[in-house]
Amino acid sequence: MSGLDQARQKMTEAGVAPEAIEVFSHYYGQLESGATGLIPEDTISPLTDPDRLADVEISDTDQQAALARTVIIKLNGGLGTSMGMEKAKSLLPVRGDRTFLDLIVSQVLAARQAYGVELPLLFMNSFRTRDDTLEALEPYGDLAVGDLPLDFLQNREPKLLVSDLTPVEWPDDPSLEWCPPGHGDLYTALLASGVLKALLDAGYRYASVSNSDNLGAAPNAAIAGWFAASGAPYAAELCRRTKADLKGGHLAVRKSDGRLILRDTAQTPPDEIDYFTDQDRHPFFHTNNLWFDLEVLYQTLVERKGVLGLPLIKNVKTVDPTDSSTPEVIQVESAMGAAIEVFDGSTAIVVERDRFLPVKTTNDLLLLRSDSYTVGDDGTVVKAVEAAPLIDLDSRYFKKIADFDARFPAGPPSLIKADSLTVRGDWTFGTDVRVEGAAQLDDDGRTHTIPDRSVLG
Repeated sequence: MSGLDQARQKMTEAGVAPEAIEVFSHYYGQLESGATGLIPEDTISPLTDPDRLADVEISDTDQQAALARTVIIKLNGGLGTSMGMEKAKSLLPVRGDRTFLDLIVSQVLAARQAYGVELPLLFMNSFRTRDDTLEALEPYGDLAVGDLPLDFLQNREPKLLVSDLTPVEWPDDPSLEWCPPGHGDLYTALLASGVLKALLDAGYRYASVSNSDNLGAAPNAAIAGWFAASGAPYAAELCRRTKADLKGGHLAVRKSDGRLILRDTAQTPPDEIDYFTDQDRHPFFHTNNLWFDLEVLYQTLVERKGVLGLPLIKNVKTVDPTDSSTPEVIQVESAMGAAIEVFDGSTAIVVERDRFLPVKTTNDLLLLRSDSYTVGDDGTVVKAVEAAPLIDLDSRYFKKIADFDARFPAGPPSLIKADSLTVRGDWTFGTDVRVEGAAQLDDDGRTHTIPDRSVLG
C-alpha cells in the first residue's frame, strides 16, 4: 500500500471529513513531485500602494448594512504550548479574571448593541481546545445567534516520515502521529462542518477572520463597509512593517500572472531571507486578519470539490517536537491568507497598528497586562502610550506562563514611562515597581527580588 493510501485509510478510520482527505491528497501529490512550496524573490514584485483605511469614506448606513451581514470567526485551535499551557491559549487572563475569550465576547456584544446587528461569533477549535472553550462560553447564554453553532472543528492529518512519506507511527503517544493542517484548513472546515451553508442560508454574506490571541481585531464596521463596497471576493488587512516585524508574512505581486500572493517565512528560500525581512523592499506585513465573501467561497469550493489549491507549506519537524532525537516528519500545511491568490479581484487594505496586537510570547503578554494599554468594558484594547516599550525577558525564567506569573506575583510593573525592559537572569518583581526609560537587569547567577515601589531605569 502506498504512503498516500496508508494516510487516506488512517484519516478515514479516524473520522476525518472526506473534504479534508481530498485536500491532504492534493498536497501529498505535490510532495511526491518534489514541490517545496518556496517562492523565490525573482518571481514576485513588492506590493507598494494598497488602499488605506484612513482614506476610506463609507456612510454610517452602509457600514451598518455591511456589518449586519457579517460573521466574526476566530481561530482558536492553539494550546499555547510554547508558553507551557495545556488549554486553549484564549483562556489566558489578560486583565484580572478576564481572558482573551471574555474580551472577544465583550467586543462582539458591544458591536451588536452599537449597530443593532446580530453579528454571529464562531470559533474554529481543535479537538484539544473545543471542550474547554465551550465550557468557558457557557455563562454567555445570549451569545449564539439563531440555530448557528458557536464553533466548528479544525481538521487533522497524519505526520509523514521524511524518509518515505508514510504516516508515522508513535505508540508511546499516538496523538503525536497527528498534526493540524495549518489555518488554511479554515475553508475546508467551514464547508465540511456544514457551517458555511448554514451561514448562507441564514442570510450572511461576509466573514471577518482573525486569531483569538489578537485582541486588536475587534469587529469593525468601517472595514466591513469598505469590503462590501469593493465587491472584492477576498481582502487582507496589512500594517506597515517596522524593524520588529521580521517574521510575519507579506503580500507580493506574482510576476507570471499579476495576482496578489502571500509569502511566509517557510516559503522563502534560505539564501533570500534578507529580501524577506527588508522592510523597505516589502513595506507591509500580513496581519492574519482577513475578509471574504461567503457566497464566492462556497461556489469556488463546490466547483473544486473542496480543494482550493492553496500553496503548499512543507514544515519539517520531529515527531515529538520536544525531542530532537525522534524521527523527522513532514507536516503538510497551508496558510489561510494564501487564499488571496485563488480569487479573481482579491485586494488588501492598510490598517492602523492597533488592529494587530498578537500575543505570541510572555513578552507580549506583559505589555498587554501592563498600563501600556487600557482595556475597556467593551473589550477594546487601546494603547496608552505613543510607542509601546520593547520587552525582552529571559526565556529561561519567563517563557512558561507558570514561571512568568510566579515572577510577577503582584502583577506587571508600570511601563507607561518605559522605553524598554530587558531582563537577564532570575528576577522577581515586587509591588508597584515602575520602569522609566530604558531598564536592564543583568544575570549574576543569583536569584533576586526587586523591592516594592522600586523605580528601574
